[in-house]
Amino acid sequence: MIWNWCPFDALSASDLYTVLRLRQEVFVVEQDCAYLDADGSDAACYHLLGWREGVLVAYLRVFPPGTCGEHPEVVIGRVITAASARGEGLGRTLMEEGHRQSVQTWGAQPSWLSAQAHLARFYGSLGYVVCGPGYDEDGIPHLPMRRPAAG
Repeated sequence: MIWNWCPFDALSASDLYTVLRLRQEVFVVEQDCAYLDADGSDAACYHLLGWREGVLVAYLRVFPPGTCGEHPEVVIGRVITAASARGEGLGRTLMEEGHRQSVQTWGAQPSWLSAQAHLARFYGSLGYVVCGPGYDEDGIPHLPMRRPAAG
């Protein structure tokens, strides 16, 4: 697995296209959820791309501390593994690498994410706890989850 961690401006046009395609394949087509994935926030984020044999199989984006709305924490979003790579534990590896890169970039910080409700146990196993009431986001039940700072 080759990891690429970079701010938006360091993404090549080809990498950005590949990221947006994967996000659309899963979040829009597979999950049958019509929403604007290219939400105007990518430029504010760092991006973690996981490549295997030249194919993007894992991705997430991270807002630096204090840059995403009312959240003072690092905010992690668009967590995704390609359908072809599921069932291998890659989601856990992706999140662990995201945490590692975040700590290297900003130091130990708490993190927050908007978890699809059916993934609450998975995120809980990574140290996240539900920190508020559930809500509907684009027709999918979600839970706010927070993880304390860890080095």
